[in-house]
Amino acid sequence: MSKLDILLEDNHLLVVNKPSGMLVQGDETGDVPLSELAKEYLKEKYQKPGNVFVGVVHRLDRPVSGVVLLAKTSKALSRLNEQFSSRKTQKTYWALTQRAPQPEAGTLVHWLIKDAARNVTKALTQEKPGSQRAELSYQLLTSHAGKHLIEVIPITGRPHQIRVQLASLKCPIWGDLKYGAPEPMPNKSICLHARELGFEHPVLKTWITVQAPPPSLPIWQPFQP
Repeated sequence: MSKLDILLEDNHLLVVNKPSGMLVQGDETGDVPLSELAKEYLKEKYQKPGNVFVGVVHRLDRPVSGVVLLAKTSKALSRLNEQFSSRKTQKTYWALTQRAPQPEAGTLVHWLIKDAARNVTKALTQEKPGSQRAELSYQLLTSHAGKHLIEVIPITGRPHQIRVQLASLKCPIWGDLKYGAPEPMPNKSICLHARELGFEHPVLKTWITVQAPPPSLPIWQPFQP
């Protein structure tokens, strides 16, 4: 029935494992985004007439896969938005890189400036007018056949933050041509996956942690949990 890989659903929220290549919200391309597919899914599942509410709480870049949280009510959306804006959520990403980071674990702090026209972000070592502070922690989990699995916990949420900060370590993500990878992935994805999201349920107030398995692509096979 559904084209969506649903990880969790209740009356208030819908959590999906977004495939690489899918938009979260519509843009100028006109391609069908996750938010519209979610509306179709809910309309069909619950036989709802008229419009169906789906609120986008946060986004992932189009070539990134993994956990996306959607709200099924306006109350849930406003409460979840507050959690994300006040950094009360916990996010964990997995990245495959072609180099092992040195050191193998640490914290990165940069000031990022986005070039909207080219849709690229530059990482600076010092603050400049118009820049945004970006911080993350990382650790190398394992390596296999020249591929390295890095776990990343972003402290801030800036556009392209993980991609450009890992590139600053000379560890560009596999397939990420925009930030220094030498070759594309066959499906134009990049090997960055939103592995886990922790948040407080907007109504029940319980803490929820949702994990998404990595893509079923050959490059990810040695790193499946």
